[in-house]
Amino acid sequence: MTSKLKTAIILGSSRAQGNTYHLANAVAEHQGATLFNLADYQVKPYDYEHKNDDDDFNSLIKQLLTYDQLLFASPIYWYAPSAQLKAFLDRMSGLLDKYKPLGRQLRGKYAGVISTGACAEPTNCFEQIFSLTFNYLGMNYQGMLFQDCSNGYLPPNDSSLEIFS
Repeated sequence: MTSKLKTAIILGSSRAQGNTYHLANAVAEHQGATLFNLADYQVKPYDYEHKNDDDDFNSLIKQLLTYDQLLFASPIYWYAPSAQLKAFLDRMSGLLDKYKPLGRQLRGKYAGVISTGACAEPTNCFEQIFSLTFNYLGMNYQGMLFQDCSNGYLPPNDSSLEIFS
């Protein structure tokens, strides 16, 4: 990976100032990344008939495609990402249906995961949702930064933030 990639962080969480927001913000500050909070956008679920084109997804993904690296931030909710982020991932995969030229622009981009949870270690199935989606889209998966917040949020040390540098 080259140094100093132009990085976007896509945050999907039900709490605007929750633990995942704080960890994603720490990564954004450390890397000079841009944070996109899905709470600020209307992204409808995937629809086989593509009746969802009137939401914010297409304009948001066009902005995100200008970045080299996309980091996806979500708390772990019952072994899965937030509903907001899962809907966004489904829509990304759906690009290869109706908007193939747009979807193909994801190939070769770097991707990673930022997550928090109330457990010592995340389950493999949580990370696989992302890694398998990124593989399907031809993205280069860089790994996951996870923080156990069972005793509250603690600011990470700078060395842990180097995972995506």
